[in-house]
Amino acid sequence: MGAVNIEPQKKLQKQSKASLYKAVWRWHFYAGIIFAPFLFILAVTGGIYLFKPQIEHALYHQYYQVTPQEERITAAEQIEIVKEQYPEALVTKYRPGESDTRSSEVTINGDHGTSTIFVDPYTGNIIGELNSSDRVMNKIEEIHGELMAGTIGDRIVELAACWAIVLIVTGFYLWFPKKKFNLFGVLLPRFNKGKKIFRRDLHAVPAFWLAAGMFFLIITGLPWSGFWGNNFQSVATNSGVGYPPSTWLGSAPTSTVETKDVAEVPWAAEKLDVPKSALQGFVPLPIDEVVTIADREGMHPSYTINIPNSTDGVYTLSAYSPKAQDEATIHIDQYSGAVLADYRFDHYGIVAKIVALGITLHKGTQFGLINQLISLLICLGIILVVCSGFYLWIKRKPSKLGSPKALPIRKSWPFLILLIGLGIIFPLVGLSMIVVWLMDWLIIQRVPVMKRFFNA
Repeated sequence: MGAVNIEPQKKLQKQSKASLYKAVWRWHFYAGIIFAPFLFILAVTGGIYLFKPQIEHALYHQYYQVTPQEERITAAEQIEIVKEQYPEALVTKYRPGESDTRSSEVTINGDHGTSTIFVDPYTGNIIGELNSSDRVMNKIEEIHGELMAGTIGDRIVELAACWAIVLIVTGFYLWFPKKKFNLFGVLLPRFNKGKKIFRRDLHAVPAFWLAAGMFFLIITGLPWSGFWGNNFQSVATNSGVGYPPSTWLGSAPTSTVETKDVAEVPWAAEKLDVPKSALQGFVPLPIDEVVTIADREGMHPSYTINIPNSTDGVYTLSAYSPKAQDEATIHIDQYSGAVLADYRFDHYGIVAKIVALGITLHKGTQFGLINQLISLLICLGIILVVCSGFYLWIKRKPSKLGSPKALPIRKSWPFLILLIGLGIIFPLVGLSMIVVWLMDWLIIQRVPVMKRFFNA
């Protein structure tokens, strides 16, 4: 029997790998050219927002700090002082200071929107007023979460975050050494191989080191998104891995109002149904007694009391604390003072606990300064990778778009299966992927001018 000629088989395998590499490269290029600018914005605003406590303390120090004295005036008296000063406004929240040197906060809704009134809890003096629209960190958060463009901006941010996962997956494949492993060019940049190689390494090597941190920030940020996050939250709640029925101290309410509609609460409590106060017609409970209940129940001192504005509403107490383990959401009957629901980290389902921890790590509050610094390094790294990728593209093909050439579907089907899988997990990515593919197939590859411009 003669020897089998394996050269054609090797050649076919080599061509197949080259085809897959080009397909991955093309999708990596498209994802980068479209969404990298948004990732740059998210990294910049996220890096700033990490230091919200320090920045706000520096900006509003004069509103926050008070001089401790022997006795404090009651919460009811503080609110009454605010009502006298702002008779036309509606008081919606009260936040006692979390320390002896911290002012109290009374939130009002008036002609000029929502404002926070800072009150000295010892003298009753109004220290100052801040409109929510004037808070610097609120603007940063709005840019970070929705590009200051409402629902459309939220969807763009979600798309950018999900496509960043495509960038990570495709980038990892492009980075992975195809021959023997070499420290330089894989884990460290090559400084002596010329400018072209160095530019490539300046993009690929830092991206590898940042991939895990970048993926973590994306996954922990997605629960806030309007489409994927809302659906994920509904699934978690309905399957019992969000909040369990045992949360309720009495019969579970039939209310269609969710807690996020009446208060700013931790993610795990947003879809918690709001109960109704049963003893309508009685005298409402003084807010001082609500403060007493909060202290008795061991609420984290950073809690806020959301005041009901209807006869069947409830007091909702929310502790959105720096550490996930201290989170708490409590509903209190506004007449009897009965605790209708007490929902804390220990009550969370497994998914809710993971998300809660992920969110506090994402915000940089779970482990304090070290958490902030590590997350900041990841944000700075993302900025470097985006800028180096843009620089690499400019140097490679400055006169045209210069994307890698398209290949027949049959030659890139393994990668397409992976993209389809990501599209199923992240529906907006799947939809946008179809749009990009159709544009590529129907327009870019069929119109000569477009084909010359787009292809390398």
